[in-house]
This record gives sequence, C-alpha cells and structure tokens, in this order.
Amino acid sequence: MPLIKNSNHIAPFWLPNGHLQTIYPALFRTIKSIKYKRERIVTPDHDFLDLDWCLAEKQTEPDQKNKLIILSHGLEGNSTRQYILGMVRFLNAEGYDCLAWNFRSCSGEMNQTSRFYHSGATEDLGLVIQKAFNKGYTYIDLMGFSLGGNLTLKYLGEEGNYIDARIKKSVVFSVPMDLKACSLAIIKPENRIYQSRFLKTLKPKIDKKALHFPSHINPSDFKHVNTLYDFDHIFTAPLHGFNSADHYYEMCSSKFFVQNIAIPTLIVNAANDPIVPENSLPETEISNLKNVWLEITSSGGHCGFRPAGFFQSYYWSELRALQFLVSK
Repeated sequence: MPLIKNSNHIAPFWLPNGHLQTIYPALFRTIKSIKYKRERIVTPDHDFLDLDWCLAEKQTEPDQKNKLIILSHGLEGNSTRQYILGMVRFLNAEGYDCLAWNFRSCSGEMNQTSRFYHSGATEDLGLVIQKAFNKGYTYIDLMGFSLGGNLTLKYLGEEGNYIDARIKKSVVFSVPMDLKACSLAIIKPENRIYQSRFLKTLKPKIDKKALHFPSHINPSDFKHVNTLYDFDHIFTAPLHGFNSADHYYEMCSSKFFVQNIAIPTLIVNAANDPIVPENSLPETEISNLKNVWLEITSSGGHCGFRPAGFFQSYYWSELRALQFLVSK
C-alpha cells in the first residue's frame, strides 16, 4: 500500500518538538470518566492476566453490539495510561466496547511466574482474543501502542492467512518495528529521560521477582544495567528463552512479520518520535504490501499526537483510528 507522509496532524505551536509532544500528554492529560470492570484470566503456565473492560452505554449503529476493540499498551504501561484511556473514552462514545488488557506484572500486582512480558509475547495476546471470542464477540479490531503495537503486528503476521475471520482490522501507533534500532536510539543522551523512567520501574520488579525465583534472577546483576539494551540482554532474553538481546530483537521485531499480515492494518508513526527513529521503519517493504498502510506524520512525538487546539477533547490519533476502522 502507498506510504502516507506528513498527513494532516498539526501539533500545537507551544509543543514545538518531539520531546515536548511526547512528555506533555503523559504528564498533563487526565481522563477520569473511564470506569473499568476487571476480569482475571489464568494462563496455561498458571499465571494470570488482568483484563479491563469498558462497555459502550449505547451503540451508534444496530450492528455494533458485537463489536470490540482490544487495546495493548506500551513498555511499563497499563490500562490507565492516558493514550489508552483517551482512546477508550472516544471509542465508547462511538459505540464500541473496549478491552484494555494489562501485560504480566503491569496491572498493579506482580505476576506469579519467573517470566515478565516482552515485545513478542503473542501467546498472551492470543489468550485475550480467545476470551473475547468466548464472550460472543464476532467483530474484533486490534489496537496497540508502542511495544503493544509491535506485539499486535507480530501476532497478525504470525496468524497470516489463517487469522480468525472475526478479527477485522488493526491500528497501531508509535511502533518500534526494529527493536534493536529503537533500543540503541533510547541510549542517546537526549533520550535519557525515557530510559531512566523505564529502568526506574523495572528495577523493583526484578527485586520482587528475585525473592520468589532466586534460581532464575540475581538482583545484583542489575548493577550492570545502564541501558535498556543491558536490561534486555541480562534479564529479558534469558527469562524468555532468547540467547541474547540481539537474538530477542531479531525474533520479535515486527518488521520481520508485517509481510504476512492478511487484514487491513494501519501503522502510524511520527517522524519526530524520539524513541522510534523514522529510518528504522521498513518503508520500502511496507510500500509493496497490499494490506498494510504506513502513515508517517511530521509531528506527534511518541504516543502523543495532541491536537493543535488547546480545548479539543479528542486527540488526533483517536480520530484517525476511527476513520480507518470505519472505512470501507
């Protein structure tokens, strides 16, 4: 499909760069109207996933009663991140039921196995989708943000032409399709604020895990962690069956899976995303695919996409997602 560059997203003039467009929504956007109903499901390895449901009060069209959108959050995120809450609020108003699921260790309670979550753990997304099928949904769209976007694309690529016909479309934002390139990008001095924030929340998880699984995790190894690449090499890779960080990135980067996607899928990334370099996106490969669109906005930051108007309630990403989902 053709690439869409410099689309109609316009950032506020008072957020002039990718860093501010990333940080401002994360710190200052508040959405209090969402009330989730939590459901816990058990995984085959005797762990759990916490699913947060938010059902539309009314459907705008008669055929929407069986329509669900499953949302996957980003690294060290959860169902309460502003980009998830904003999208859920918007989609509920449009008549869609929403399911925002939390990755292992991200729901507020530590998970029960030695593993965490990672960018390629599509088996968990598969369980969540199966739960939605069991509830009777016959029209499901998938949505992902950052790491959750990579996870979603990898799942779709793995399913390929065998994907369940009840899964209709997918929209993902700010996707690190080349995990190694993004891991190296976040090491840059100007991106230390993001790396520090991620490592700050990951270290307590390692300490808690080590108490229950001392044969799998040595918390003193964290002293060797200065970057996310180090974390993935020392902890993520061995805990999830990979030989190294590079092996993990190679096996889980969605750029290696998009060619097999069989449903209409929109990938939206900002050219000024400080975490996902534009040159890491497989533009040439995607331009030759029939089911995948890559839209690169000139602004938006990472999971930002704030509208230009100060009092606009909905973000550009929310409007763009709906536009794609309802298109023929």
